[in-house]
Amino acid sequence: MQAIIKASLFGVLVHAAPGWPGHGPSHPPTWGPGSGPPVGYPPGASASPPAGYPSNGSGAPSVKVKNGTITGVHSSTYNEDYFLGVPFAQPPVGELRFRNPESINQTFDGTYAATSYAPSCVGYGGDDIGYPLSEDCLYLNVVRPSGYENQDLPVGVWIHGGGLTMGGTQDRRYNLSFIVENSVKIGKPIIGVSIAYRLAAWGFLASQEVSGSGNTNIGLRDQRLALHWLNENIGAFGGDPSKVTIWGESAGAGSVGWHLTAYNGRDDGIFRAGIMESGNPVNYNSYRTVQQYQPIYDSIVNATNCSAAIDTLNCLRSAPFATLNNLFNLTGGGGFNPIVDGDFIQKWSSIQLAEGDFVKVPIIDGANTDEGTAFGPQGVNNTADFVNFATRSTAQVTLPSAFVPELLEAYADICDNFVPPPTELSCNYTYSLPQGADYRRSAGYFGDVVMIANRRGAVETWTANGVPAYSYRFNTRPAGLPFTVGVTHFQEVAFVFNNTNGLGYDAQHGTINPFTNKTIEFYQLSQLMSSSWASFIHDLNPNGYTGRPASSPDWPLYDNSNPQNIVFDANVTELVYAEPDTFRKAGIQFILDHALAYHR
Repeated sequence: MQAIIKASLFGVLVHAAPGWPGHGPSHPPTWGPGSGPPVGYPPGASASPPAGYPSNGSGAPSVKVKNGTITGVHSSTYNEDYFLGVPFAQPPVGELRFRNPESINQTFDGTYAATSYAPSCVGYGGDDIGYPLSEDCLYLNVVRPSGYENQDLPVGVWIHGGGLTMGGTQDRRYNLSFIVENSVKIGKPIIGVSIAYRLAAWGFLASQEVSGSGNTNIGLRDQRLALHWLNENIGAFGGDPSKVTIWGESAGAGSVGWHLTAYNGRDDGIFRAGIMESGNPVNYNSYRTVQQYQPIYDSIVNATNCSAAIDTLNCLRSAPFATLNNLFNLTGGGGFNPIVDGDFIQKWSSIQLAEGDFVKVPIIDGANTDEGTAFGPQGVNNTADFVNFATRSTAQVTLPSAFVPELLEAYADICDNFVPPPTELSCNYTYSLPQGADYRRSAGYFGDVVMIANRRGAVETWTANGVPAYSYRFNTRPAGLPFTVGVTHFQEVAFVFNNTNGLGYDAQHGTINPFTNKTIEFYQLSQLMSSSWASFIHDLNPNGYTGRPASSPDWPLYDNSNPQNIVFDANVTELVYAEPDTFRKAGIQFILDHALAYHR
């Protein structure tokens, strides 16, 4: 079971090593993109679509964007047009390494052939296995249904997860063909887009030198530039720039949250809605400071013989790719995360939400029942262990020790606080090592503090500000997961993408098709969830699509006077039902009330 569960947020295989996840793989991979981006890239040098991607029929769709003409490929299998590997920024190499992304400032030399995926951005983790990687990676992909070229379709923009340290748009688990095809069938056609962004130290290097140069949080700025590019150009593909929904899972959902609060909640008109799967506007980590990152930066400078340079950051731009890649590889990406820079991230987002400083657009926000089995540490045998993990300074989310009495009161050692909950696993079940006797209480807390509490806090805030919000709990355990793990992180992704063939779930990545040997209800739930997402992207209503089962209750808007989640559950006849959003009320309220103590 060691490599079955994918923890896309922190970029590690859950339970691959004892202790808290999130510091990179226990044995960082030694593979990498070699000596750098291919000469002459982008035209004609990108990777081919991965095996299993829909076959291409005859015909070459063509569009004219600001920078020239782009041709794509047509799929007769899905009756869709694909524009793969479309550049939205200048390649961030050479002098543009470790800089904010630069817009493309010239026209294409002839027609640009967007017929195959570009390499993924350099990352460090299991999601990257088998995919080509490169520094030259700022490209996006457009999947549109054929025949709608002049109808200004709504657009869903997918931002992949992977802890901001791994992942990419080539990942076959994120194949947009199925949800786009389904959107046509239900009468809510959409265009699907996936965007790349720089990862790990390449995208989130932090130090006094970096802050002083103004090149902070550049991975998030990559995403932002992609959204501006789409605002200017998606109309050429038949998309409506005024109907863009940004959508992501895990770190991708966190990225959606950062865009909702970027520049103190400034609305640039580049999206009209957001979907967050296991991620929120409030950081899933405690923010670290530049001072905390400075020793890591200094060690990189020393290892690259840049310590004598007046401008050490500029010296790093000239360092050999292989040298930097090897350094980052040893630490799972360098350990960098977004910082509060007073610009893109102006302050802790819990403060912004309290002050109403966020883009007030409708959202879907949800989490999985047993997030804590992905984010809770192992070796939790007693209360002392639990407290130690919650308060240690190296944890992703750190609570000051002064608040321990309140924490223990909020998360008393009772079955109502356990994960998996008693509806899945009886109260008298106790984990042995390596998890430990107090593991279930710990998993309840860590799932809440990383994901679930801020989901509740977000939809409560949206509702209090009169902005529509839909909340969900995913409660279906797919194939390959033992009952002791439950419905952990990432497991809803295959259902949302309607990926019932299990593309991307394979032995190489330590996973199996989530639908293997499952009942028809699993396939029906996938259809329902994918349809709900596509319907929301189309017209901000997840309910009103053709073919919605009559037995399925409508997904209710969140209401603070009667808070409800919709629960997606293949184990019940109707597949979905509404529940009061009151579970672990004391614990979750404690987390929300102590947001400033958590430094977020």
